[in-house]
Amino acid sequence: MARSALTISLVEQARGGPFVFWHDLAAACRETARLGFDGLEIFSPGPEGLKQQDYGNTLKAHGLKLAALGTGGGWLLHRLTLTSPDATIRSKAIEFVKGLIDAGAEFAAPAILGSLQGRHGEGVDQATAMNYLADSLHTLSRHAQARGTFLLFEPLNRYESNLVKTLAEGRELCEKVGAGDSLKLLADLYHMNIEEVGLAAELSKCGALLGHVHLADSNRRPGGCGHTAFEPIGQALKKIDFNGFVSAECLPWPDSLTAAQKTAETFTRYFR
Repeated sequence: MARSALTISLVEQARGGPFVFWHDLAAACRETARLGFDGLEIFSPGPEGLKQQDYGNTLKAHGLKLAALGTGGGWLLHRLTLTSPDATIRSKAIEFVKGLIDAGAEFAAPAILGSLQGRHGEGVDQATAMNYLADSLHTLSRHAQARGTFLLFEPLNRYESNLVKTLAEGRELCEKVGAGDSLKLLADLYHMNIEEVGLAAELSKCGALLGHVHLADSNRRPGGCGHTAFEPIGQALKKIDFNGFVSAECLPWPDSLTAAQKTAETFTRYFR
């Protein structure tokens, strides 16, 4: 059975992005628990920033699981990517992700690789960028496996990346990396609305490779505030026995508390 989660960003430079809560981890945990969610996904500035927030004890005090840790702060704060033409930057990006893999592993939570994957065309051609990405994923997934967890790879829409845009391309990349259960796909319904022909069909094809879902409507508002058909999506997840988190990476529209409540209603209706 799918588990439910909300999101919080602890990165000021990400303000305006698709996160339900911002900065106040204790308050976010209180509301997340009050509404009956299973966990909280954290977009973090890095391992040290997490320690300053005492995230583990704060989650535990509210009976919440750590759903996942986002690594995009490495791009926003330090301009790190795994496909940079600069080998030093690629190496720093790998170390940044390893730090968050370690932080999440303590709570059996995966790290998410999204914007940190980078793009081709900025001093690196597509084939080279894809090789850099595959090599990095191999290194990072092995690191995750050694820590008793796994890595999540997120295909992004064409406006955010030009490397891996669909779940089919993601499956192909995972097959190339050959990391087994230590590398799984994250399906973001907002990105899928832009790139995929049929959301439910593509989710079904992922099977056990699907490790996490980002819940947002077609306009990136909370689920139920756009025109996405969630019933077939929920049915597809049930048919593949998906037991990962469905996490609300959506705009806090019209405000954080209302977005959280709407997400709770949508999750209960379609994914429970």
